[in-house]
Amino acid sequence: MASCHDTPAKIKPEKIVVSTSISELTGPRKHAPSPMRTVALIGPPNSGKSTLFNRLTGLRQKVANYPGVTVEQRAGKLAGGHGLKDITLIDLPGIYGMNAQSEDARVSIDVLRGEMPGTPLPDAVLLVLDATNLSRHLVLAAQILSLHLPTLILLNMKDQLQERGGSVDTFKLAQELGTPVALISAAQTAGLDAVYRFLEETGGKRQMVQLPVLQNPGLCRDWAVQVGRRSDYQAPASPAWTRRLDKIVLHPVWGPAIFLAIVIGVFQVVFTLGQGFSDWFTELIQRGGEYFAAYIHIPWLQSLLLDGVWKGVGSVLAFLPQILVLFFFIGLLEDSGYLARAALIADRTMARLGLNGKAFIPLLSAYACAVPAIMATRTIENKRDRLATILIAPFMTCSARLPIYTLIIAAFIPNKAIIPHLIGLRASAMIGLYILGFAAAFVTARLLKSSVLKTAKAPFVLELPQYRWPTVQSITMRLYDRAKVFVVRAGTIILTCTVFLWGLAALPVHGGVISNIGASWLADIGRFFEPIIHPLGFNWKIGIGLLSSLVAREVIVGTLGTLYGADPATHNLTLQAAVRGDLTPGAAFALVVFFAFAMQCTSTLAVVKRETNSWKWPIIQFTYMSGMAYFAALAVNQISRFI
Repeated sequence: MASCHDTPAKIKPEKIVVSTSISELTGPRKHAPSPMRTVALIGPPNSGKSTLFNRLTGLRQKVANYPGVTVEQRAGKLAGGHGLKDITLIDLPGIYGMNAQSEDARVSIDVLRGEMPGTPLPDAVLLVLDATNLSRHLVLAAQILSLHLPTLILLNMKDQLQERGGSVDTFKLAQELGTPVALISAAQTAGLDAVYRFLEETGGKRQMVQLPVLQNPGLCRDWAVQVGRRSDYQAPASPAWTRRLDKIVLHPVWGPAIFLAIVIGVFQVVFTLGQGFSDWFTELIQRGGEYFAAYIHIPWLQSLLLDGVWKGVGSVLAFLPQILVLFFFIGLLEDSGYLARAALIADRTMARLGLNGKAFIPLLSAYACAVPAIMATRTIENKRDRLATILIAPFMTCSARLPIYTLIIAAFIPNKAIIPHLIGLRASAMIGLYILGFAAAFVTARLLKSSVLKTAKAPFVLELPQYRWPTVQSITMRLYDRAKVFVVRAGTIILTCTVFLWGLAALPVHGGVISNIGASWLADIGRFFEPIIHPLGFNWKIGIGLLSSLVAREVIVGTLGTLYGADPATHNLTLQAAVRGDLTPGAAFALVVFFAFAMQCTSTLAVVKRETNSWKWPIIQFTYMSGMAYFAALAVNQISRFI
């Protein structure tokens, strides 16, 4: 198939059999006609494709990986009835053209061509284009139609097109392209009935339509403009307030200053509003434990359920409100279109690191979790740039670090204001830890890009979406997904670890009575490793927490909750009070510095191995980050003794 992005060549326009209306969709296929079972959803990035996918599938989705690659496969059953419940929608990665440069693009192309193992050739295609950028996006339509698959073109963002004075004649456009066209708004669920009518159609007649598919990019763009003109397409005016905002937020001086102010403001709110919710949630969990304790009269069972499970898992869940407050603001910034502008601002910083601006989005998503961030690096074409981004992504302060950060900060730093009503001491400490992780990533990237992973600078091209008001549903679904992930981890990984650790803390049993924690097997294990961590100011309990956090960083809070809950000396204390009595301020700050640098996540190591197809880089990464964490924590603790 000819592509609009290949080298120029003399190719005549080809005649393609396509339909001009939904009722004329069906016709000769390469395989025997059958009811539709698989429908591919494709479109350029920022066209609203994923929003449409969520609307059409609701929450009936599953995420997996395509065979042999690390690109996520999002699929879901069509929701909303219409007798089409057996249809599976596949949300393909966004592409601008059928030229395979990134791993994302190759997956989309392979699926559309029926060349992806384990994924059938789609029975139909839903092509989502941005109605406000139609002339540019129509280039992709020509390439998709040349695949000879039944296609419905959905011009999304109908609301923005009309509000900004734009228009298009969908009937004329359908005649030009020879395929059904519908004007919709995925955000407002307007016009989605066209999708169901398209999928329900089972009969009709097809006609011949001449559709040029050219190898010359310039000719492709000219063709797209001409099709738009003949379809009476009137491009919408860019909103005046968008232009005014961009003059400010993209300013070389004011832009970074605004970004910094937003970051400071977000963390201030996390520690004022989020901490209040967390304190309330902690008290609720504690009262719940006291209530259930009155009904359990078997000592060992009471210890297991309350000291092991309740205090272990509950101590982690107590930080859920702060995490949700953080992701609420991240969702607002992303859905509004601001984060794309932040990527442009950050491109200057990325250039100093020797990285492409495309590294910004994966590194930004690493503040949520390093695992999807590392997988997101597949959009970076240059392999060395991609590897460098993979190696530094775990330095970004992921949400799993927040529980231990907020625990130590709340326990050791007073709730005082630096600038009244603007920023407090605790928020400043949290920002400092985020800066510390970024600084480590900065230094590491400079080392890599000036030595083993040195490459020439590549251009950074990014399409800026229009500013939009975030929708309640979008933000709610984002918070639901994040809460679900956090609670599932608390109910599986953390629960398993805390019960296992409680067992070690209770054994051996003497005369039917469980051991005091100081004489338990767990204490013996902790004391074995204590000489290694003693210079950092840590005791054996912190050592056990560090070992357990190798499974997942946030497990340390559940571990400490179990250990201090099982210890008679700290049984009735809050976790903050117990930690404050067990660590010096220097050791406490050494602990958060250790977590800022250490690779305390087996899931991240596993995905790095899978992405690099080798154990070499995960081992180097773990050794480097662990060494940096140990010696940085050692320096902090030792220096604090002289202050």
